Amino acid sequence: MTADPPAKDAVPAPADPPVLCLESVRKTYGGSLVLRNITLDVPAHTVTALIGASGSGKSTLLRCVNLLEEVDDGAILLDGAEITDPRADQDAVRRRIGVVFQSYNLFPHMTVLDNITLSPRRVHKVPRAEAEERARELLGRLGLADRAGEYPDRLSGGQQQRVAILRAVATRPRLLLLDEVTAALDPELVGEVLAVVRDLKEQGMTMVIATHEMAFAREVADQVCFLDGGVVLERGTAAEVFGAPRESRTQDFLRRITAAGRL
Repeated sequence: MTADPPAKDAVPAPADPPVLCLESVRKTYGGSLVLRNITLDVPAHTVTALIGASGSGKSTLLRCVNLLEEVDDGAILLDGAEITDPRADQDAVRRRIGVVFQSYNLFPHMTVLDNITLSPRRVHKVPRAEAEERARELLGRLGLADRAGEYPDRLSGGQQQRVAILRAVATRPRLLLLDEVTAALDPELVGEVLAVVRDLKEQGMTMVIATHEMAFAREVADQVCFLDGGVVLERGTAAEVFGAPRESRTQDFLRRITAAGRL
C-alpha cells in the first residue's frame, strides 16, 4: 500500500534556523563606526571564515557575538533566540558559546587537566570524574595525554593553544569562536593548532573563525566573509571568494596576500 501524495498546496516543513544569525548589526567605538549593518547567517555544522586586513572588524564581530561588546543597533540570534535582547541571560548564552582568543589565557597555577575541567565542573556542574574522563579523551585525541598533569609554562606555544581550544570545546558548545588563534605562534607551531580545527570540522562543530591563514581558510571554510571597513564586502564559498572574487577591494587584498606567499 502506497502513501497518498502530498496535497498540491501543502506547505513544506520549515528549515532549521541558522545556529547564528546577525541582523544589521552596528557597533561604534568613540564615535567611529566599527561594524556597519553586518548581516550574516551561520548554518549548523559549518565553518565561516572571516578574512580581511587588521582593523576591518573581525575581532569586534566575534566579541559582539559572545556579548563581550554591546551592539549599538541590530540583533544577534543564537538558534533563533535573540541574545542581544537586554532581557537575555548573558551567562546562559556564554555557556553555549566557546571562545578562543590569540592569547591562550590558561590559568598558570592550574594543571592542564584542571584548566580543561574547570568550566565543566564549576559552570556546567559536571561531576569531576565525568569531566576528567572527557578531558583525558580530548587530550589523548591530540597526542597530549601525557601532559595532563603539567602546568602551562611547561608547554610549547602550540601545545598551550591546543589546550585552550580543548578547554573551549570541553563544555560541548553550540558554537565555537576562534579569533586569530595562530597569531601568537611561531610558524612551525601553527600547523599543530590548525590540525585541531580540521578535526573539529570533521566532527561537525559549528565555527566562526577570524584568521590571517588564507590557505587554511580556503581549505576548511564552507563560507568566507571578506570584511573591509566594518562591512561584509564580499561573501561566498571558499572557491568563489578565493578563486573568483567580485569586489576590487577583495581582489587587491588577495593579491597582496598572494604576493606575500600566504595563499
